[in-house]
Amino acid sequence: MDALTALAEPTRRRIADELRARECSVTDLVGALGMSQPAISKHLRVLREAGVVSARVRAQQRIYRLEPGPFRELDAWLAPYRRLWERHLTALQEHLDAKDDHAS
Repeated sequence: MDALTALAEPTRRRIADELRARECSVTDLVGALGMSQPAISKHLRVLREAGVVSARVRAQQRIYRLEPGPFRELDAWLAPYRRLWERHLTALQEHLDAKDDHAS
């Protein structure tokens, strides 16, 4: 599974949002998201297999963090779409500005 597919699921996006702010244990995520430990663990496994998160062991816990690589790949994939919409929005802004100039 790739990062886009893994992050298409809303709960996994919520987990990524939590991990964006800080590294978290499963217990931290259970508290933040109000879900069961098995459900969080299942979603973390998918995110780990997609390379979106990694884990390190601290005492009896695994601490999860986001990995930047998949997000760079998503950003590169989105870049042409972002440029397309920026052109459209720029054209709309120019049209609206011209309309305001004629109304004055």
